[in-house]
Amino acid sequence: MAKKLKHSKIKNTGILFELLTRQITADVLDGKDSKAVKIVKTFFNENTVLGKELQLYRLLSEKHYKSESKANEFLDLIIKSRRKLSSAKIRNEKYNLIKVIKESYQVEDFFNGRISNYKLLASISNFIQSQVTNEDFQPDQVLNSKFTILEHITNKNISDETKDKVLKEYNKKDKDLRLLTYKILVDKFNKKYKTLDESQKTLLKNYINNISNTNKMREFVDSEVLSVQKELKLHLPKVKDKVTKIKLDEAVKQIPNLTKGKVIEEKQVLTLMRYYELVKEINNVHKG
Repeated sequence: MAKKLKHSKIKNTGILFELLTRQITADVLDGKDSKAVKIVKTFFNENTVLGKELQLYRLLSEKHYKSESKANEFLDLIIKSRRKLSSAKIRNEKYNLIKVIKESYQVEDFFNGRISNYKLLASISNFIQSQVTNEDFQPDQVLNSKFTILEHITNKNISDETKDKVLKEYNKKDKDLRLLTYKILVDKFNKKYKTLDESQKTLLKNYINNISNTNKMREFVDSEVLSVQKELKLHLPKVKDKVTKIKLDEAVKQIPNLTKGKVIEEKQVLTLMRYYELVKEINNVHKG
């Protein structure tokens, strides 16, 4: 009888790496020396089998083809490459990696992080499992995993999030890695904003530290939205330029949209950061 494919976040190479880079970001924002930096460099370098498997995850996450036949051929080549890696060595390195993570962080907090591309990474892990073992898994589960991967590869709208992964820079100096990981949640933030103020830093800290606590994050954002809206309304009467006044009035009307939805999305965080920037610019104009 065919077995069910059971996905495990704690055994998923791609998810483990994503959680570690999130942890580095949280540590950097809190002004700590991140233990996760050393963990990433130790277990995900080019000489480890985990590092090599992660490269395959990365290729499946970032590579895109318009043709379904090319996508299928590409997936076949990835599986061939994975079969050349020792599954026993991967299990051994992963065991040691998880052991170090448990020694360095609270396991419940660490593994509760929300991963934006969780479905894709879970599908990659499940499909690889179905192809590199001799076990017989349920065909519908195998196909669903494969279709999820192929749909991602053939998607014409390439996500910006896949263009600036920390992976390509993890073997640089500690300082470079810390700076890169700090950008994980601000990669879409307008490049003209060179620094983050305290409000923006506090927002990012809350988002990172409450990834699994959606209620607390929602309460924080709702409170901030009311505060920013009030601040903008106070400035409206002082604005003399008609065009600027219309834009500011529209911004005031649009900000309540950030209170929609149970889960705070990354785009909502970045939008609120831009509202903070707007308040900062208006305060500078109306100083005194």
